Amino acid sequence: MLARRFALAIAVLAGLIGSQGPEFAQQYRQRLGGALAELNRIIAEFDAEAQTQNLTPAEAVSRLEGNADPLARERGDDMAAAIERQKRLSAQLRAIASGGPLTRLYVVATDFDPEIARGALDAYEPAAPLSLGALAAAGFAAFWGWAATHLIAWPFRRRSRPRGMEAQSDAANPA
Repeated sequence: MLARRFALAIAVLAGLIGSQGPEFAQQYRQRLGGALAELNRIIAEFDAEAQTQNLTPAEAVSRLEGNADPLARERGDDMAAAIERQKRLSAQLRAIASGGPLTRLYVVATDFDPEIARGALDAYEPAAPLSLGALAAAGFAAFWGWAATHLIAWPFRRRSRPRGMEAQSDAANPA
C-alpha cells in the first residue's frame, strides 16, 4: 500500500517536472534565436571587412590564423569558432522550428548549446502546462516515474511477501 502511494507521488512529481520540458524548450529556442542573430551580425561585419580587402571570409580567417601577431591569430581562431557555432546553431534552430512540441524537446535535450542552455536555465520561470505538448510530456514523464518506482521497489516487495505470508500462516495456526 505504501509503495503504491509512493509510486503515485513520484509519478505526479515526474509529471510536473516533465510538463516543464516544452516550456524550457521554448525559452531555449528564444535564446537560441537571439544568440544566432548576434552571431550573424558579427559574421556579417567580418565578411564585410574581408570583402574590403578583396578576400573571402575563409581567406580572411586563414590570413588571421597564419599571422605572426598573437592577437591576430586569436581573432582568426575566434572567427573560425564563431562561424562553426553559427552553422551548428542554425541547423539546431531549423530542427527545432520544423518539429512538433515533443520533437523540439528531443532536439534540445540531445543537441543543446551549453552556454545557451545555462542562460535559459538561469532565467527559467515555470509555466502552467496548458499546451498539448506539455500535457503529453507530463503524461510521459509521469508514466516513467511510476514505472521506475515500481521497478526499483519490485525486489523489496518480492522479499517482503513471503515474510508477510509466513506471519499470516503463523497467526492462523497458533501451534
